[in-house]
Order: sequence, then C-alpha cells, then structure tokens
Amino acid sequence: MRYRNRVAVVTGAGSGIGRALTLALTRGGAHVAASDIDPNGLAETQAACPPGHVTTYRVDVADREAVLAFADDARREHGPASMVFNNAGVDLFAGVADMSWEDYDWLIGINVGGVVNGTKAFLPQLLQSGSAQRPARLVNLSSAFGLIAIPYQGAYSTSKFAVRGFTEALRQEMIIERRPVTVHCVHPGVVRTNFGTNMRTAGAEDPDLAAKLFDRAALTSATKAARLILRDAERNRARILIGPDGRAMAALPRLLGAGYAGLLARAAKLTNSGSAHADR
Repeated sequence: MRYRNRVAVVTGAGSGIGRALTLALTRGGAHVAASDIDPNGLAETQAACPPGHVTTYRVDVADREAVLAFADDARREHGPASMVFNNAGVDLFAGVADMSWEDYDWLIGINVGGVVNGTKAFLPQLLQSGSAQRPARLVNLSSAFGLIAIPYQGAYSTSKFAVRGFTEALRQEMIIERRPVTVHCVHPGVVRTNFGTNMRTAGAEDPDLAAKLFDRAALTSATKAARLILRDAERNRARILIGPDGRAMAALPRLLGAGYAGLLARAAKLTNSGSAHADR
C-alpha cells in the first residue's frame, strides 16, 4: 500500500494509460481524482478500482476554467493533491497541407493547453503537500514523437515537443528554487490503447489506415506503461521512456542528428506502400 493516504489526480482516466494509472494508484492505496471528457469511460474505470478510492469528474482539459474548478473541487473533497498525472491527449493523422485550422486548434488545446492548465491549477497543491522527505510528483505525458517528428503527425509532434519543453523548464525551476516537487516528462512509444481508433484524420485515401498502422505498431500494454511511469517517477527520473520503440526513437536524434528525418521519411514511404498493397 505504498500510496496509502495520498491524493492523486489523473486526467484522461477513462481509458488507456490514464485508466491503468488509476488502477495502479488505487490498488496501492491512493485516492484518485479521475477526470475525462467521457463519462462512460470514467464509470468503467471507477468500477474496476477498489470501492471508495476514485472520485470522477467530467472535465474538458482544454477549458481552463473547468480545470481550475476541478482543482478546487478535488481539493475541497480530498485535500491537496500530492501526485498529478497530466495524461489526457488526442491525435490527428494529417499532412500539414491537409489539416484544418479547427483540427489543429482542437489538438493543441487538449495536448498543450490541457497540460499547462493541469499544471498551473494543481501546482499550488503539490507545493503545499510535498516535503523534502516525501516530495510531491508532477508527471506530464509527452510522447516519443516529442523527441522526433514523423510525417503526417506534424500537429501531434508540435504539441508533444511543447509539452517536453514546458515540463523540462518547470523541472529546472523546481530544482533552482528548492521546491518539494519532482517533475517528470513521459515519452511513450506506441501503447496498446484505443488512441489510434479515436484519432482524427484528414487528406488520407484510407481514413482507417492510421488506426491500422497504430495497432500494428503497438508494442507495450497500458498496464506496463503505467507501472514504468510510477516506478521511474519514484526514482526521480526526469525523462521516462516507455517501450523499446520509445527508447529507439530517443536514440535516433542522438545517433543521426537531423539526418534522422530523411531516414524516417523513406521508411514511412515504404511502409505506406506496403500497407496499401496488402489492404487491396
């Protein structure tokens, strides 16, 4: 019961990594303030957890006022949070020329705005609950695509590079100011969730191709991803890499520099050609 009497906050808790984190935390004794925009997914997550350990909140993380109200409500019900996981995110499979402004703003609002909103709303609670002996934890979900960019994920990579920069800057500030909060940026490779089936697409000849490629590429379960996130946060690792693909993508720019982009472009062209042929 390593998390007994601790209050955790998880966004995007209705499915995927967010649900797996909520399950792991509650089984470890924590009480989780779980948020998602999908009430049905939240109900399923709550039903899978030990009774009385989850309070659910329907929140659109892109809505700043809603996130601030969520933080106030969670504090009023459970006291200050000592762990926050800004996990909620969405994807858009589209070339830059094809994506609409609406889709771009939607993705940035959730992936970047959601992390910034969650961090700003809950950071005062983390600063209050943390101590030198037992620091509070702030964990922001970026992606392996926040370490490298790939074609047709321009908006997604933009958002995840932004999360990385924001989180790494905040970690340094907490160290400089000797604050009792450790800050962590998570870079998963492709994890087996419903993320691929829920992504928006634009300009694709086969709108289902992105989801098919996502499913084929998924190497890590959400349960394992959650376990690694919790383990490495406890070890105070600044950058948490998830899956063999996550580690490989982190290595690419170190080994090849900017040359990785040409390599990935050629690989993507071959993959798309092979997938199109196989699906005929």
